[in-house]
Amino acid sequence: MSQPKRYLVTSALPYANGLKHIGHLAGAYIPADIYVRYLRSQKRDVVFVCGSDEHGTAIPIQAMKEGTTAQAIIDKYHQAMKEDFADLNISFDVYHRTSDPLHHETSREFFTYLHDRGELETKETEQFFDEGSQTFLADRFIKGTCPKCKSDRAFGDQCETCGSALSPDELINPVSTISGQAPVKKKTTHWYLPLAKHEEFLRSWILDQHKDDWRPSVVGQCKSWIDGGLQSRAVTRDLNWGVQVPLKDAEGKVLYVWFDAPIGYISATKQWALDNNKDWEPYWKDADTQLVHFIGKDNIVFHCIIFPVMLKLHGNILPANVPANEFLNLEGDKMSTSRNWKLEMRDFITDFVKKENGGDQCVDMLRYYLTQIAPESKDSEFTWKGFQDAVNSELVSIFGNYVNRTFVLMHKLCHGKVPKFHADVADDLDAQLVNDIQAAKARIEQSLENYKFREALFDVIDLSRKGNKYMQDKQPWIVAKTLAEKPEDQKLIDNCMHHCLQLMANLAIMINPFLPSTARKMCYMMKVVDRMLDWENAGSIKLLSMGYSMREPQLLFRKIEDEEIAAQVEKLKAGAALAQQAEVVAAEPAAPQNDLKAEIVFDDFGKIDLRTGIILSAQKVPKADKLLQLEVDLGFEKRTILSGIAMHFQPEEVVGKQVVVVANLAPRKMRGIDSNGMILMAEDANGKLHFVQPENAIAGGLKVS
Repeated sequence: MSQPKRYLVTSALPYANGLKHIGHLAGAYIPADIYVRYLRSQKRDVVFVCGSDEHGTAIPIQAMKEGTTAQAIIDKYHQAMKEDFADLNISFDVYHRTSDPLHHETSREFFTYLHDRGELETKETEQFFDEGSQTFLADRFIKGTCPKCKSDRAFGDQCETCGSALSPDELINPVSTISGQAPVKKKTTHWYLPLAKHEEFLRSWILDQHKDDWRPSVVGQCKSWIDGGLQSRAVTRDLNWGVQVPLKDAEGKVLYVWFDAPIGYISATKQWALDNNKDWEPYWKDADTQLVHFIGKDNIVFHCIIFPVMLKLHGNILPANVPANEFLNLEGDKMSTSRNWKLEMRDFITDFVKKENGGDQCVDMLRYYLTQIAPESKDSEFTWKGFQDAVNSELVSIFGNYVNRTFVLMHKLCHGKVPKFHADVADDLDAQLVNDIQAAKARIEQSLENYKFREALFDVIDLSRKGNKYMQDKQPWIVAKTLAEKPEDQKLIDNCMHHCLQLMANLAIMINPFLPSTARKMCYMMKVVDRMLDWENAGSIKLLSMGYSMREPQLLFRKIEDEEIAAQVEKLKAGAALAQQAEVVAAEPAAPQNDLKAEIVFDDFGKIDLRTGIILSAQKVPKADKLLQLEVDLGFEKRTILSGIAMHFQPEEVVGKQVVVVANLAPRKMRGIDSNGMILMAEDANGKLHFVQPENAIAGGLKVS
């Protein structure tokens, strides 16, 4: 099979309603990054796209939870995720966002194209409607009693207590989370994608053409969906957050997030093309482009059935492969945001990467372990002990040890230079090492081409293991002890160190897709340019010129200590315990405190001007442990307000919060800064502060009475 002219690689668009955990990283981002870095080292034309998924009901729901606006939520988490990916060396060519006007334009064009050609159908259905807010309710905006466990923490799609999947019709005594009123059924019209019409195409394309080259779990899930009978899928929904449907009779309707989100890959490619003066169309319309989607298994149906139908109807290419991963568990349990049983990418960055000088080695340590345990064929598990063992027993003791020994012995036995190779004293061990290098390259290359990243990484580490054995068998340090009597044995030392150094250069090339910072550091120590990392150089034993001097060695990795692991496990358990405690407190609120101040009359209260506001920025006040300096948008003006909440909230936690402000309080200077107002807070029985905020996201500057 001939090599494609170009590649377009995508990672699932992360939802911009919260920080992402290492399960997401292992499932869709590190594998894609490894593949892309390998393709780049092959000098192939590849574009790696991703971006934030910023529409759908979860965004306004999160906004209500945080007492802010949907726009503030996506701005906050888009930037946070973009920074986290960069800190973990995920090398997107473009990280876009679906709130961008270019994406809205692209999505509307896509919908219009299908609509105008009669590829969509309309249906009238009954949906729950909130008469109080005059809004059709998405499932998550309906709350009631679970019919199975009788918990009152059930929503229209799932019970938060027992986890059962639900529909709004199943809820007992359903109410709107917006108004608190019982919803009614109301007729509405929507556009649908009739998937059943494309069943024959899907069977042929997936179950015949790709049954052998796609992962069995992907083909199996697709077969189950197709055999179960494909149903028409709504393309639009009644919501005020998302891409507006471009039809005159579609007021108050947006494109369903599942429809517009994958189109985000196309709009991201367009943005990349604009930024780089390129043509985006060949990457989506030329049959000589290989499109590859990296996702988790929960996204298979969208990327293998629904989006391909959309692409086919729109005249785009279809994915050549969708290497979906299974799920990554954590310390014996499924990761859960609600139970706080998770390890967020930002937590690892904060605790390891940002805490020490040279934090890139910690990034590579995490990338190594997550690749080693990648859930390619079944669910796998992250444990802190497993992380420690992978780093200490493999990266440090095998790979890092080989590189360090090679450098140390080169400086000790060869004057810090690459020695000459003497063919007249070469032996079978030398020949075998050359064969091992070339065989490893072939195996790694084949594994990477077939998305078997665990196998490829194993072969890299195994090659360093063989290097250690070769060095141990040759024992140049022993030979050096008798050089005075047998000076001709310097040739044996030279041959050993020559091959060890050439192997080390090969290891830098082969480890580069997995651990890019490590590869660059090895290049620095060898005093070679990064161009040596081009894949075409792998397998060669003439990478380093004879007589070339090198720098002193630096340790590639550090050991993970027992105390660090114990601290992380304790932190995980403590976080889960706090989440459980918060759940209990929420279910059984503390009795109100009966410590009322002296009685006042209405005229006293009438002097206070309370206004809604939105916190735009926050920073700690120097030399003041309790104070945060806030910039608050009151609608008609922006104000600086100092608030004594620094012991309860980090600055980044309060940005975007909706608050109630005493707006006519006389200015007060604190720490040399004028504070123009006061934020209202409530203190619970445990001494924790809570924002007093509107139930729903509203504009700043509104009067509170």
